[in-house]
Amino acid sequence: MPQTQHASAASEIDVRSLPPAQRHEKIFERVGQLVPGGSFVLVNDHDPKPLYYQLEAERPRQFSWTYLERGPAVWRVEIGRLQKAA
Repeated sequence: MPQTQHASAASEIDVRSLPPAQRHEKIFERVGQLVPGGSFVLVNDHDPKPLYYQLEAERPRQFSWTYLERGPAVWRVEIGRLQKAA
């Protein structure tokens, strides 16, 4: 059977219902759980660009960041942990 490239519900984290103060903590927890090559889709109510800069500062060149949807009401970003270089 061919595999689809669509993210499953289990690999999506929707932080829109969380208080803003708890969002980054939850996202960083999820990033920390990623295995090399793994990813999840972040769903947010605004552009999470500040999160990108925070991730890059704390974990330089360790993850990928791909916009899937860019607002205006919903932003979806696939965040992945990069494979280690051989």
